[in-house]
Amino acid sequence: MTTTPKNLKYTREHEWVLLEGKTARIGITDFAQKQLGDIVFVELPEVGRQLDRGKSFGTMESVKAVTEVYAPVSGKVTAVNADIADMPEDINDQPYESWLVKVEVSNAKELNDLMTAEEYDAYCKDE
Repeated sequence: MTTTPKNLKYTREHEWVLLEGKTARIGITDFAQKQLGDIVFVELPEVGRQLDRGKSFGTMESVKAVTEVYAPVSGKVTAVNADIADMPEDINDQPYESWLVKVEVSNAKELNDLMTAEEYDAYCKDE
């Protein structure tokens, strides 16, 4: 069982954020990957794309379903994890190491709206 890392912030849509200076590394949580099942395909945005908080920036396809991935913060995509496109199953094996995109955060105040690990765990118990 994966424990929820305390150094990350979380969304109600089950994305995680790691802030590194002005850059946010974004991925999906262990809860999300368990709900999806075996992930077989990931579609990510191009570097340079502007993301808007709460809007979809990509999709994930699993053996169960196709789901959207939502931006937890607004900003410009500065990097895309090409390894995930080639080996999406890594998300199932290591959800908190398998980031999707890095975003230069345009509004740091948006981070205040994200959940702590404790808040996220409590939220998931109600799901």
